[in-house]
Amino acid sequence: MSRVANSPVALPKGVDIQVEGAQLSVKGGKGSLDLTLTDGVGVNVEQDVATITYDGDSKRAMAGTTRSLLANMVKGVSEGWEKRLVLNGVGYRAKASGKSVNLTIGLSHQVDYQLAEGLSADTPSQTEIVISGIDKQAVGQAAAEIRSFRPPEPYKGKGIRYADEYVRRKEAKKK
Repeated sequence: MSRVANSPVALPKGVDIQVEGAQLSVKGGKGSLDLTLTDGVGVNVEQDVATITYDGDSKRAMAGTTRSLLANMVKGVSEGWEKRLVLNGVGYRAKASGKSVNLTIGLSHQVDYQLAEGLSADTPSQTEIVISGIDKQAVGQAAAEIRSFRPPEPYKGKGIRYADEYVRRKEAKKK
């Protein structure tokens, strides 16, 4: 049985949590995020610590999920989240401009990916993309969608992969 819900969430300086009924709002230096709480799950804020309360064993799983979501929101509004993608292949390039990422990934056309609201992209080099924002779920979803245009293949390793991802290489077919 998991005890995730029992551990408190530490609130850094500058992070403010407001609970109004079933609405939870977290505000910090980088922005604000909202969450709708499930029935039977609540949040208590005392000084610099937030704790999760729940009714009975039937709400224990949702209490743990709520605690994880709250911790992700607190980190997002204070530090932010980022995902790094690496393009591997001859002629594979990326260029971020405004709210879009332009990809040249070996297709007959260039791919323009439009970022969701609250996200930003940066290209430190032509083969690297850094997606950042305050919402962990939105950052991960955008990175997964960009990766899905050309996932890494196991024979030559070409494709778009996460910076910390390991692609297991296969040996080519023998005659």
